[in-house]
Amino acid sequence: MQNAQMNTMEEGKTTYLYERLQEYCDSPAYPFHMPGHKRRIPELLNSGTKFEGMVGEYIPYHIDITEISGFDNLHHAEGILKEAQQRAARLYGSQETFYLINGSTCGILSAVSACTTGNGKLLMARNCHKAAYHAAQLGGLQTVYLYPKRISEENLTVNGPILPDQVEAALKADPGIQAVLITSPTYDGAVSDVKEIACAAHRHGVPLIVDEAHGAHFGFHPCFPESSVKLGADIVIHSLHKTLPSLTQTALLHVNGTLVDRQRLREYLGIYQTSSPSYVLMAGMDRCIRLLEGQGEELFEAFAKRIADFRRETEEFSYVRTVKLPGVWDPSKLLITATGKSGLWLGEMLRTRYHLEMEMETEEYVLALTSVADSEEGFRRLETAVKELDQEIGEGEIAGEKTVGEKQGGQIAGNRGKEKCFDKETYDAGIQKMTITEAKEQPGRNVNLEDSLGEISREYVYLYPPGIPLLVPGEEISEPVLTALLRYREQGISLQGMQDYTGRTIEVCR
Repeated sequence: MQNAQMNTMEEGKTTYLYERLQEYCDSPAYPFHMPGHKRRIPELLNSGTKFEGMVGEYIPYHIDITEISGFDNLHHAEGILKEAQQRAARLYGSQETFYLINGSTCGILSAVSACTTGNGKLLMARNCHKAAYHAAQLGGLQTVYLYPKRISEENLTVNGPILPDQVEAALKADPGIQAVLITSPTYDGAVSDVKEIACAAHRHGVPLIVDEAHGAHFGFHPCFPESSVKLGADIVIHSLHKTLPSLTQTALLHVNGTLVDRQRLREYLGIYQTSSPSYVLMAGMDRCIRLLEGQGEELFEAFAKRIADFRRETEEFSYVRTVKLPGVWDPSKLLITATGKSGLWLGEMLRTRYHLEMEMETEEYVLALTSVADSEEGFRRLETAVKELDQEIGEGEIAGEKTVGEKQGGQIAGNRGKEKCFDKETYDAGIQKMTITEAKEQPGRNVNLEDSLGEISREYVYLYPPGIPLLVPGEEISEPVLTALLRYREQGISLQGMQDYTGRTIEVCR
């Protein structure tokens, strides 16, 4: 998409975002990616409102208002918005729920800021989203890392859960830790034992924050894990837009218990959220909650059946199949591999031949995100594609592949990423030479990435998705990390977070 836009500009033509969106939504492309409404909100709501996809006449200028009389104020909710947040709290079973219209990012920033003090310590999973590191940076926090268990199956290795024993041991070793932050489920769907981790945190008198952005659908059907809201977590953050029928940028923050200073939390929500919250987004969230209240049981029953049918058909294929991983996983996240082929190749085949856009492509697999809004037709199209590619590989009809980077003559455009496995052997805590804040306050200099071994990074480096830093400011650039970064760059995978968008140079502490 980025390359196409650049080419259009080179030809002297003007491309407008609105027109590009209309064009794309009128194409046969099917979204196995965020947002969770899959551009099907009108069908789900079964309203008589006139829509054209999710663009065209649905650009909702007619409901885009400000804090006028009768419509409350999100930062001082006393009326209709207070009632809307209370409905969300009842639905999820939390003591208090806050609307987030700056996405889960502002929820993570607010939660960490509310639960720690300046220069304090945060015990966090090393595979947290970059927003967690930004929170540590803004608070001048020292970060103590938990490394997820690695899960290997069928030549596939992904980040697994954080174990309760890890949390218990870390809290015993360092009584200065003020809060615990984990991600569950992970981008790939790994689920941690939140109940036992919460017990460990509470034994030491510290709150547990769970970034459950990808699990807003948890607890609505027996085939999904229970929500962390009901498992003892003190703060849980949900991205409604990731896995539920809600507009992009909408999220919720739930609070339980007495370990979190709620007034302090409200103050930080006021800092990190815009002072002009969008009524369009808040209306979309309210509509999503209303939909789940009224039709949730029916929608999730159908969704669970579609997932089960798809997995039953595709897990037994010989060459292209859905991988079944051991342990507790979110079944709605489909990891699909192709024997002898990279995930980059598989993603391109699904996109160009079948018009199926995946959420993420990695070296080994593609990730398809599904939601209650996915249609029967969408699942059938993906199953047909997997079946045909499986047969063609088995019969030797598909020739050797080139990497996507080679085909495009450069970096891969769009949302391609790779969730690196953060094993302690590779990302040893000893390479953390200073806090993120200290590194960012240091003077810097640019060096060639190839020559950066042993230097202390002043920049983040991550792939998007999933937005998990491979390298954090203040960390020494180790050989395993540098080798991985150079390999990704060679494959044409865009390294993000660096000032140099080409990935040739990196800023290090002088």
